[in-house]
Amino acid sequence: MTVPSVPAKPTPSGSPPSAGPPRGRSRLKRVLLAIGGIFVVLTAVVLVLAARKPHVFRMQRSITIQAPPERIYESLEDFRNWGAWSPYEKLDPNMQRTYGGAERGVGATYAWSGDSNAGEGRMEIMDATPPNRLALSLDFTRPMEASNVVVFTLEPTDSGTQVTWSMEGPNPFLGRIIHVLIDVEGMVGEQFDEGLANLKRVAETSPETSTSQALP
Repeated sequence: MTVPSVPAKPTPSGSPPSAGPPRGRSRLKRVLLAIGGIFVVLTAVVLVLAARKPHVFRMQRSITIQAPPERIYESLEDFRNWGAWSPYEKLDPNMQRTYGGAERGVGATYAWSGDSNAGEGRMEIMDATPPNRLALSLDFTRPMEASNVVVFTLEPTDSGTQVTWSMEGPNPFLGRIIHVLIDVEGMVGEQFDEGLANLKRVAETSPETSTSQALP
């Protein structure tokens, strides 16, 4: 006996024969996966480059100033005179400054607290050989913690005095990542060059540090 076949239900007009994920959602998923893959690759590249960066950060700039070392040294050994030449003193006009310890030379301290540009930190003169060398500790607490040693050397030459401003400190992995993403060397180098140019102007235009230029 033949069993009669049951006729298939007609598909409603305009409906697809089978249900599936919308094309737009599938395309968005592929785009997101591609973006995620690119992000992972870029992150890996940054980490590899950071691992190859030196573990010690060092910056050094020099300039020749047509003035005796004694005159230049006066602008360095007293933190109150830094306002006349240091570019960092101009980062925040409302920066809070605290001077302590000795008035000048070994033991003199200077702490500052400012906006996001100036940050917060402290300096202390650790060693001084007037008028040829000055070494100080530089500790940042904001925007990130860091400790460096800053040295100024003044060497008499036939054309005046060669002044060298150097900074050195440990470069942790986070710092090395920042060095990959930002040209820290170029930025700090420009600031050192600006400061030395200001120091040259101050030393060459006045026989001694002007109290009107010094910070209160």
